[in-house]
Amino acid sequence: MNIFTYLKKLGFDVVDSSFYTQIKVWESWYKGDVRKFHHYHVYNGKNKIRCRRLSLGMAKKVCEDMADLLLNERVKITVGKSGSTDEFVNDVLARNKFLVKGNDYQERKAYTGTVAYIPQLKDAVTDGEGNISGGHIIINYVQAKNIFPLSWENGTVTEAAFLFPKTVQGKKYALIQFHLLQEEEYVIQNHVVQCTSGATGTEIPPDEWNELKPFAGLAPEIRTGSDKPQFVLDRLNIVNNADEDDTNPMGVSIFANAIDVLAKIDMEYDSYANEFNLGRKRIFVAPEMLMDENGNPAFDENDTVFYQLPEDTEMGNKPIYEVDMELRAEQHSKAINDDLNFLSFKCGFGTERYRFEKGTVTTATQVISENSDMYRNLQKHEIILEDVIKELIGIIIRLGIKTGVAGLDENAEVTIDFDDSIIEDKASERQQDRQDVSMGVMRHEEYRAKWYGETEEEARSRLPEQNQVIE
Repeated sequence: MNIFTYLKKLGFDVVDSSFYTQIKVWESWYKGDVRKFHHYHVYNGKNKIRCRRLSLGMAKKVCEDMADLLLNERVKITVGKSGSTDEFVNDVLARNKFLVKGNDYQERKAYTGTVAYIPQLKDAVTDGEGNISGGHIIINYVQAKNIFPLSWENGTVTEAAFLFPKTVQGKKYALIQFHLLQEEEYVIQNHVVQCTSGATGTEIPPDEWNELKPFAGLAPEIRTGSDKPQFVLDRLNIVNNADEDDTNPMGVSIFANAIDVLAKIDMEYDSYANEFNLGRKRIFVAPEMLMDENGNPAFDENDTVFYQLPEDTEMGNKPIYEVDMELRAEQHSKAINDDLNFLSFKCGFGTERYRFEKGTVTTATQVISENSDMYRNLQKHEIILEDVIKELIGIIIRLGIKTGVAGLDENAEVTIDFDDSIIEDKASERQQDRQDVSMGVMRHEEYRAKWYGETEEEARSRLPEQNQVIE
């Protein structure tokens, strides 16, 4: 089936399909396996020889690093003043392995530009009056190639369709989930389509899809009772210049504007590897030198260094001569390092982040100042990610309230402490803050709020009695 034809048949206008072709190109660079680049032919004067170009895998490396910097196990999320809301949210995030899957999808976001998080209720019970009880919250994680914005304004997507591929008994199906705003209420509509040869596939009615295990119990329509979306789109804070439509709300890959550099690095790395393969020492031997005077082999027949020339080869006065090619390792290393600096700069890490030494890439581990390109770029991406996490938590709280969980505060303040220890010298900064407290230029609750991930009101209530601040 063709998802774009299917959506247009239902009357939806979506982002042009050519943009999703671009996503596939980014994915192929991420995998280090690009058609017509890593697979190519060389004509040797007689035949075309199929060749495979080696890849240094730098597209994946920059995505891994950005994911580790944005969302790792040291990120701390604090919700509200009361412990019940915070405990509930962090329990849901933990059960859905958010820091693990979240890091995974930050990496996917880095190479595709966009991912989505969709919290939903599973195994909930609805009574005759529509009241929901029981069940638990799951978070569906969706990649860019399965995200289809349906309406948006100023880069904010208000309605979207999400594709969830499934295979049942060898047959391919797709759950297409629509999140639509109808009369100031979000409605989730589910469609199940069998991926047959037709352009729009074969629509499966609800009474039939309930016979298929992955879709059993799936409701055709869910009314959320809220005017707030039950999905969150997460993208890099980079202007999308990969599409002629400048209103496209989807993000771009972190290396979208560094493809030429990635290609040059892989060409240089492939050449570097070939240098050692093609530059092996050879000893060319005339046929008469292969045997001694008694007819015994003069050389080890299994030694690949020696190469027997044809009998009619003119050797002159040198029946044995060696060819020892000079390796250009230093020139290759310099070229690769130069382009690693270009790549690092183009992807927002500044320069000197990566170094090619002894045939491998190492990553700089030094503390980087707040004025560096890398620090400023990371802070820029954290602006969007912070809003995304807060929206995600808001959905989780609303779903919890809907199922009757007591003590939840939908308006609870969310504090996110991103881990910048790789970039900032946290120990030095904390020591400086302690000195500021002792000098009286920083309040105790300010210090606690900053370093313990609390709101100032929480921090004030948890100070030792002698440090309580009296209003």
